[in-house]
Order: sequence, then C-alpha cells, then structure tokens
Amino acid sequence: MEKTLTNARIVLGDEVITGSVHVKDGAIVGLDTAPSSVTQAEDMEGDFLIPGLVELHTDHLENHYMPRPKVQWNPIAAVCAHDAQVSTSGITTVFDALRVGLDEDADVTGHDMRRLADAIEAGVARGRLRADHFIHLRCEVSAANCMEMFQLFDGDPRVRLASLMDHSPGQRQFASLDAYAVYYKGKMRMTDAEFTAFCEKRLKESATYSDKNRKAVAEVARERGIVLASHDDATRDHVEEAVDLGIRVAEFPTTVEAARASKEQGLAVLMGAPNVVRGGSHSGNVSARDLAERGLLDILSSDYIPFSMIQSAFFLGEVVEEVSLPQAVAMVTRNPAAAAGLDDRGEIALGKRADLVRVRVEEHIPIVRCVWREGRRVA
Repeated sequence: MEKTLTNARIVLGDEVITGSVHVKDGAIVGLDTAPSSVTQAEDMEGDFLIPGLVELHTDHLENHYMPRPKVQWNPIAAVCAHDAQVSTSGITTVFDALRVGLDEDADVTGHDMRRLADAIEAGVARGRLRADHFIHLRCEVSAANCMEMFQLFDGDPRVRLASLMDHSPGQRQFASLDAYAVYYKGKMRMTDAEFTAFCEKRLKESATYSDKNRKAVAEVARERGIVLASHDDATRDHVEEAVDLGIRVAEFPTTVEAARASKEQGLAVLMGAPNVVRGGSHSGNVSARDLAERGLLDILSSDYIPFSMIQSAFFLGEVVEEVSLPQAVAMVTRNPAAAAGLDDRGEIALGKRADLVRVRVEEHIPIVRCVWREGRRVA
C-alpha cells in the first residue's frame, strides 16, 4: 500500500517544513520540501502533520469499565470505547494503565484488571482496535496484595511498563495532609475520626509492604525486560532509591528538586498534560510549565483526559517561551517512544512507522482531522 500526503506543515524533530510525506507498506519512505507531483496525493490543505502520539500513562480505560460506582461494563466494549477515544485524540500507541495492589477504596479486583488485559489481547488478535496497545502496571507497593496481583500478569508479553507507587499520606503526591483529606474524605465520605484511622492504617501498610514490594517488582521487571517508572518522587533520596532499582522514567515528580535530580541521573521526566493545560497540579504539586521553563520536562502523558495530550503539545509553546513546537511535539511522540524502547516510531523520519496525525489549529485548539497507523487510516 502506498500513499502520499502533500501540502502539509510537517513537524520534524527540530523544525517545521512545508512539503510531502511518502508512505509505503506502513513506513515512511520519502520526505520532500515541495508539493508532490503524484496524481493521487492527498492534499493536507496546509494542516500540520505530526507523528502519532505515544501515551505511557492513561488511567482512562477503568473509567469505561466502571463508568459509575458499582457499575461494571462489558470489558470488550470498554476497551473498544477507550480505544476509539484515544485514537481520535491522535494517540496511535497507548500503554493502558491497570492497577496492581488494591485497598478498601477500590471498586475493582485484580481479576477485573486481568479481564481488561484479556479484552485488550482479544481486541488486538481480532483487529478490533485502532491504536497499538501495551499494558502499564500501576503497582501500589504499599498494598498487601501487590505481588499477588502482579503475578496475574506473569508472562504477559503486552506488559512493557510498570510504575512503583505509594499513595500513603504525608509523602510524595500527598505530602500535604490537607490535600489527602480533601481527596479521600470526599471520595469515601469519612468522618474526621474515620479519616484519622484510615491514615494510620495506610501508614502501617506502607511501613510493612512498600520497601519489600518495590524490590520484588523491580527484580521481576529486570528479568523480563519491563521498563520501570517511579511515581511522585519528591526528594533526592527518592530519586536515588529509584536509580538503585533500575528506574528509567520519573513519573509526576512533585518538586523541582526531584525533577532536577531525575534529569541529572538520566531519567526521563514525565508530567501530566492536564497539568500543562490547567496551569498547575490538581494536588498542589509542582507545575509542569515550571519544569518546562527550567528544561526539566521530557514527556507528557494524558493521565485522565486523552485529548489533553495533543492539546498540551500545541499549547505549551504558546505559554513557555523556551519550548518550540517541535520540542513540545517530541514530548508526546519521540521522547515517550524512546523511554519505552520503541525505536521504530515517534517521529516523521525515513524508515519509521507511518503513524501520523493531521491537525488543524482553530482558536488555539488542535483539531484532529485524520489519524494513520502504519499508513492505514484509523480515524
């Protein structure tokens, strides 16, 4: 299959050119800085052409599986709905985040997570899905059942990323107990006394399980070639611990200190795209824009809003002088692909996969007009 896309503003690694992209058998085989003479070339009408987005951390699949408390949807339908939403947001490669390690505030079980993983696998095998799907295991290391649930994914080749998290109060994401109280008292409708007991229980579980589970997950990840990410690092000590465990990606560092230490140690710093769009963290932690201004931001993830990823890529350059459009686009394409070890995608270059997105910007919002995965139009 061959196709030519012409009259496009093509976002390359370090510049934007006007020209044409030639695709054959799912790969990019030619780049020209002139209109194409190919009769059947598709006119992009001056729209941007960027690489397909690579999403490392989205919690959105669970929202489709459990759209309301105690309401579970068919897992195949949930995966298809999630896939449609991410692909029409320009995401051609997605790491679906599934929880490993649960507590009493969870409305799902480990077997629910396994059912979703099986639905992803079936969707891939039967050609139901538009995007390329992998699995990211979000390992809550303070949970007693973390390793039990982790073993449910033993030998699953779709698992390519695992993050190590500890959401106990007074540290990392919830260094502020006020923020922790707002989140959990609101979510679980606890009284002050119930909240105090809840915090004490969480802290005891963290002291009992976190260190042991971090080391156990990291050891399995090294054996299986799974990329490891830390989560909500706040201090240099957290980063040093991450390096010792073999971490390659620093997800959502909560302070400038942790982000800078991560960069110094060669970790890729990942922040949430909603943080960029909103101008700050919903938990009151460091702003992604602040990290971008300091040169401490490598990757953006949609986290909980799939469209925020492409929105932030076109928005970041408008609000942060130090970041160009090619640099911002790299944060949602080339950089996450490299961090995940996917060197066949993430940029418009000869020999790379023809994962492409046609974008028109209207009123500062990127409108996704077409999406191709390996040269085949999927949205």
